[in-house]
Amino acid sequence: MTTNEKYAGVPSAAEVESLANSLFPDFEPELCAEGTEKLLTTGDTGVLDLAAGKAQAYYSKVSAVSGAPSVPVNPSGLEQYVQPNTEVFSAPAYINEYTRLENLAQEAETLFAKEPQSASTEFTPYVGELDGYNAIPSSLENNLPQGFGYLDSLANNSASEAKSASLYAEEITPAVSQLDGFGVYREPQPTNEQVNQSGGYSPVVLSETQSASYVPAQSTSRIYQPSKADSQIIVGTKTLAQIRNDFPILNETINGHKLVWLDNGATTQRPQAVIDRLSYYYTHENSNVHRGAHTLAARSTDAYENARQIVADFIGAPDAKDIVFVRGTTEGINLVANAYVKQYLKPGDEIIVTLLEHHANIVPWQLIAQETGAVIKVAPVDATGQIILSEYEKLFTKRTKFVSATHVSNTLGTVTPVAELIAIAHAHGVRIMIDGAQSVAHIPVNVSALDADFFVFSGHKIFAPMGIGVVYGKADLLEAARPYHGGGNMIKDVTFERTVYNPAPNKFEAGTGSVADAVGLGAALQYLTEIGMEAINKHEHELLVYAIKEMKKIPGLHLVGTAANKASVLSFVVDGVNNEEIGQKLNELGIAVRTGHHCAQPALRYFGLEGTVRPTLALYNSFEDIDALIRGIRSIV
Repeated sequence: MTTNEKYAGVPSAAEVESLANSLFPDFEPELCAEGTEKLLTTGDTGVLDLAAGKAQAYYSKVSAVSGAPSVPVNPSGLEQYVQPNTEVFSAPAYINEYTRLENLAQEAETLFAKEPQSASTEFTPYVGELDGYNAIPSSLENNLPQGFGYLDSLANNSASEAKSASLYAEEITPAVSQLDGFGVYREPQPTNEQVNQSGGYSPVVLSETQSASYVPAQSTSRIYQPSKADSQIIVGTKTLAQIRNDFPILNETINGHKLVWLDNGATTQRPQAVIDRLSYYYTHENSNVHRGAHTLAARSTDAYENARQIVADFIGAPDAKDIVFVRGTTEGINLVANAYVKQYLKPGDEIIVTLLEHHANIVPWQLIAQETGAVIKVAPVDATGQIILSEYEKLFTKRTKFVSATHVSNTLGTVTPVAELIAIAHAHGVRIMIDGAQSVAHIPVNVSALDADFFVFSGHKIFAPMGIGVVYGKADLLEAARPYHGGGNMIKDVTFERTVYNPAPNKFEAGTGSVADAVGLGAALQYLTEIGMEAINKHEHELLVYAIKEMKKIPGLHLVGTAANKASVLSFVVDGVNNEEIGQKLNELGIAVRTGHHCAQPALRYFGLEGTVRPTLALYNSFEDIDALIRGIRSIV
């Protein structure tokens, strides 16, 4: 019999935590969060000294109860945990979970100080909360036996209760192994069976150095408690509260309610860093780029080209010259279709797309197919909304000239197997473009590692201004592509007899571009880089798992798009309730979601739908946002 079976019906983690907090009112979570933040950002080790002091007091208290000798705690003994952020704090430090386990241990002490029989009855429910932790490592075993081993000594005082106390000691001690240093909660590693049951995880691309310290998320709601303050949830180098404070629009009040922004699939909000960078540009740098002989032209050009380099670094492009600035994903796809692909098409040639595409990745191909006589083939999906790779590969023939596929479906949230899509296309000698509009803000992207031929995305979907986007292309393909627009900036020399145009990327950037918005895009990507895309991906994944679990409890609600690998999108319909009505009712509660077909009619019609309600997540969303959404839906249905 498993522990869960033995203690079926035990209180939830939230109930345990609530009781612990009521018993220990002197705990100061804000102070703990503040100290950990200082350790993360400045290296200030004051929080470790505080931990050592509390540990000394705690062990002294244990000694008084159990008769065990007090364990001297030397603050310098914690020096091993004062390491660079990338080593110790590479994964979010969920202080609330550390506190919960600490409170459980202290509650055990109090209970065992009572009559043994009473202790057995009262403490039993708490054991279930500690199920699933790994054995305590030897590195901690030598340092902490007195801290948690006191349960055994207490058991010896009452032979009749020895077996129960030993059981409690056996099950609570392994929890310590998940506390690596002070306040850094390391999640239990799932077994192979658990991985198979989970259906998969959101992909993360890491360097060898990063992989040594990265701790993947386990999809379980007990780790994250929605009732905890945002200041106690750390995402990369910031708390969630700090991240939310970085976005001033989140302080807006809509219909008497605080804004809950869940329309991130349509556009994201802008952090103050981006707003300030735009203001600085217009205050100190505004000028047209290139060719100017004056100071402001030089400043503007430097800012513009620096943004290009930031983009290249963010997506892992080999050179800034591989980055072309456009208005957005839609223009980027049209550029690739017309400047590169169209020149190679003849009647009967084939272009492959998938059923999941946004209209912006369908219509441009229809237009050039109509012009050239080419045909379009569509890769099918299964009942969950995932691409069927075997059927995708069957579409390739000697006439296949190009593939264009989404990375994340904007209406279903499906994370497509882009690495496999690219590899299969290349195996057939075919070039491929990836639409990253819905992925780049949520999933770490490295175009070089993926070996993508083209990759496109929009700035406004990644916390940057509207009106700016990116086309990445391999250098030889950009060289082979023809100019898309003609005009100033893209030319080297012009006469009435002939024109010589500039090399990439300038040959695709005719006229005056959106210089300030490009600079704003650079600021947005720097903001995300400072936080860490792996941490953002992890936080959003946990939000998604929690939201799906809660939405499944609502009678009549049907999630649309249930692939094992999903990101950010929570499309749904409700029996007997109009989608627009749901959107309007939620808006009355200050909750912004998108309703309609989301410019992806073929995908929705595959599921027999003309539209859905589509909440979409981003890094600044919280568990409280999810709870507000759930309450709002329940008030309607």
